Amino acid sequence: MPTIKDIAKAAGVSPATVSRILNHDASLNASLETKQKVMETANALHYTKKSYSSGKSAFSLGILQWFSSQQELDDSYYLQIRQGIEDFCMKNCIAVIRTFKTDLNYLEALKEADGIVCIGKFSKEDIQQFASLTKNIIFLDMPVKDLRFSSITLDFEQAMYDGLTYLEELGHRRIGFLNGKEYAGKGHPFPDTRKKYFVKFCKKHKIQYEPYLLEDTFDAASGYRMMKTLMERGTLPTALFAASDPIAMGAMKALADSGLKVPEDISVLGFDDTALAEFTTPPLTTLHAPAYDMGSYGASLVYHMLKLEPETAMKVLLPCRLVVRESCRSIF
Repeated sequence: MPTIKDIAKAAGVSPATVSRILNHDASLNASLETKQKVMETANALHYTKKSYSSGKSAFSLGILQWFSSQQELDDSYYLQIRQGIEDFCMKNCIAVIRTFKTDLNYLEALKEADGIVCIGKFSKEDIQQFASLTKNIIFLDMPVKDLRFSSITLDFEQAMYDGLTYLEELGHRRIGFLNGKEYAGKGHPFPDTRKKYFVKFCKKHKIQYEPYLLEDTFDAASGYRMMKTLMERGTLPTALFAASDPIAMGAMKALADSGLKVPEDISVLGFDDTALAEFTTPPLTTLHAPAYDMGSYGASLVYHMLKLEPETAMKVLLPCRLVVRESCRSIF
């Protein structure tokens, strides 16, 4: 069985430093990199921790992402969630086990984790498999009806209301919506409630939307395709609401390629507020989704599950805020 001395030797630090890091000694003057190295070394050596009641508090957190590493690079929304998780773990001396559902051995890797943060969309079968590994699980960006499990999601209803109210106040009565489709498990579509709230708002406010509602995937290429489809139909809405910034950026590229200007010819509203949103031409008006905070809160909740062992799961909704830039205009 590995000891603190074994960890110290492998990590290149003193046994006293290892002991203080594993016990979360806040007075220790060590860099975040050193703390993370010690935690990762302890995990790699399969160091057996004492129970939390005995005062030993070091633990490892599994991060499970539902897509591949390449897909994460293509969608900075999920990358920001992971960064929020990992920054929290580094600051709190928590070892990280990161894996993707596309990995062949992802379940085997997670067996060493004391808690798991699941990012993305998962099937009922997936959830049951995770539950067999640990009860300390939280799902991010996916509502979970099962009362055993905590989840953190975005308040899509309020976000859609805020975005559509903004467009309506600018005078828009013909509004399009470009949505994406996501799948959980073996090709099972996962319902995106943004579409539901979009349709609900438009019907209530008598806004024309039916000819301008399309669905594809959550990326710029699909935004380009959907925008081209709308243009080929011969009639455009006065404003376009995209379910993600990449979709909005793809749509803006299609408009530019066809000689149309934003917002002079059509207003465009995005969703996410990714790092590139303020650098589009024109800068994209969008709804800020607190992805980084979602990751940080998720890691914090699992961390406290281990300490407090609560009997009640938490279902958290995070608000999104409208970020007004230059891609929308009044048509009064």
